Amino acid sequence: MFKKVCIIGCGLIGSSIARAIKKNNLSNQIVSSNRSDFTNRKIKKLNIVDDSSSDIKKMVRGSDLVIIATPISSYENVILKIKNSLKNGAMLTDVSSVKKKVISLIEKNIPKNVSWISSHPIAGTEESGPDSGFSDLFKNKWCILTPSNKAKDQDIKLLRNFWKKIGSKVDTMEAKQHDYILSITSHLPHLIAYNIVDTTLKIKKKKASDIIKYSAGGLRDFTRIAASNPIMWRDIFIQNRKNTSKMIDKFIENLKNLKKIIKNQDKKKLEKIFTKTKKIRKEIVKAGQDISKPDFGRS
Repeated sequence: MFKKVCIIGCGLIGSSIARAIKKNNLSNQIVSSNRSDFTNRKIKKLNIVDDSSSDIKKMVRGSDLVIIATPISSYENVILKIKNSLKNGAMLTDVSSVKKKVISLIEKNIPKNVSWISSHPIAGTEESGPDSGFSDLFKNKWCILTPSNKAKDQDIKLLRNFWKKIGSKVDTMEAKQHDYILSITSHLPHLIAYNIVDTTLKIKKKKASDIIKYSAGGLRDFTRIAASNPIMWRDIFIQNRKNTSKMIDKFIENLKNLKKIIKNQDKKKLEKIFTKTKKIRKEIVKAGQDISKPDFGRS
């Protein structure tokens, strides 16, 4: 499918992409670039790429597909370093969870002969680093493409096919709509998880130990989400602050309403809300976004 693919940043997502490319024979050569020499040595030792170096220009040179898989705050630095090393006709994509500002930033800085098509594979775990990646991470998960205005139809088709070959279901969306939807489905839930776990840390020491000891499934699931990469999520909230701020306002409004209902001991209203929200779980399972086994099928 490609002669050479370069992945910039081999954390969970980047290393999973490399493994998936190798497993499905999608490129003759896979290389990566990471700032840390330690990480580059580890990547080569894991045998998921053919070469890895902190010399980003060298790794990018001659690549048909370049994938940026670093935190969003590093994008400007990355693109300024690689823009003159990108091959004529190369395809450039990324894996970020926020699109509007990212698309504009890269579009302004890349040569006209490079096809820039942003991607968002909606997949991941709370783990990070090259050791945590696995080739089936994207299997049956959605990948949303948000192409720039300059992207060629044939390149969009090629990139769509690439994500399908590593297991993803692919859809195309306008960047503004993408950022709004993800603020609801992904960003707000993560923020709530971080806040709930942070709240437990502020409880008195003795009580906190009991909370850990007797933690139920609800708290355990929140701690799993809150264990996600802090740098990545810091960047997401800052980049998508307009949408996430709106969602926080809506959440606070609903929370205040719930508090009022509980204080008034309004059983009917509580039951109505809980019945309505239970239906969402069934719809998510029906859509294939999760499974209905006990404990969500986790071992």
